[in-house]
Order: sequence, then structure tokens, then C-alpha cells
Amino acid sequence: MKKNVIVPLMGLFIMLIGCQPEVRHEVDLVDPVQIAVLVDEGFHDGEAYMPIGYLTNRGVQVTVIGPEIGLVSAYNSDFTIMIQRTVDEVGVDDFDALILPGGQAPARLREHETVVAFARDFFESGKVVAAICHGPQVLITAGVMEGMNATGFSGIQEELEEAGVNYMDESVVIHDNLITSRTPPDLYDFSKAIEQSVLVSPTIEDIPAQPVV
Repeated sequence: MKKNVIVPLMGLFIMLIGCQPEVRHEVDLVDPVQIAVLVDEGFHDGEAYMPIGYLTNRGVQVTVIGPEIGLVSAYNSDFTIMIQRTVDEVGVDDFDALILPGGQAPARLREHETVVAFARDFFESGKVVAAICHGPQVLITAGVMEGMNATGFSGIQEELEEAGVNYMDESVVIHDNLITSRTPPDLYDFSKAIEQSVLVSPTIEDIPAQPVV
């Protein structure tokens, strides 16, 4: 039986998306940041939904991607999420950042060659890749972790180190374009790090002149 964590999860969700007042002024004049969240059956509910809620509240356009379109279930609750587009349908140029939530899904995702290739191409493009908990497993299979400072769920520490990672037991580790975190208690720091990496508010000089009506 799945553990019912809906009430505390929703409370944390509200806390995260409501912790700052919504600001909608200059950002509306530029194209929104596009972020992909890569999931599969067995994703961790909070590690997917918390960054989605946090970033959506800040004007980011989020697309959930995976091996196949359709509903997939969380392993730790009754939550589901809709995969909107397959990895085959999208490209690195479609997004500004890629998020890899944890749970049991990364073990499934790393079995798909197209998924691994997409993650590898995204990482090598220099764009932001953020992985939490078991999420780095996809990047290990992609062969891009050697020499990186990173973290993740303690249960994959040995696997990370075997892949050439300098494992750091910290809430957030940022190395070049890679952001990693450990577990759900790190979700605020994780989401904030993504925000700071991809959201750059335009200056007055950047805003195109508007015609006087």
C-alpha cells in the first residue's frame, strides 16, 4: 500500500509557492523560460511537484517529458503526473533547463537509450541540468559525471563515486551547469538554485520600448 502523504505534501506545496509575492511586470515582456521535467512510472511526488510549483509561480513554462505520453504514478503516494511529450518529440533547443526528480523512475529511465542520449546531449550543451535524490543515476548512465562535484541520495553515493564523482553531503551542490541535491528536505534549496541559475530579470535597458497609445 502506498504511503498517504497527500496532506503534508500539499501543505509544503502551498508553503513553497506562496513564500514570496508573485511579481508580474517586466518578465511578461520577454519569452518565458522553458524547463523540462523528466519522469517515468515510480517518480517521487514531492521531488517532481515541488520544483514545478515553485518555478511555475515564477513565470517558468514547465513541460513534463518521458518515454511515453500518459499518466504515471508516484511510488510513494497516490499522486500521478501527465507526461505531455516524449523524449523523441523534443530536443535540447526546446528548453533552458532539465530537471531529474528521484524515486524509482530514474532506474527505469536509464534503461531507455533515447532518454539517456537526451540527458547526455542536454548536459553537454552546457544548459542547466538539475538532479535530486536518485535523479543522478540517469546522468551516471549517460557517462557525464566523471570529475564532477555532486550529491544525491546517500544510497547511491558509492555508485556516484564509482562514476568519478566527488560526493558532497550538502543540500545543494553546483558544479558548472550541474545542480544536485540529496532528498526532499533539500527541495527548497534545490528549487531556489534552479531559479537563480535560469531566471535573469531583464533590466530597464533590456525591455523594448512600447508604443504610446
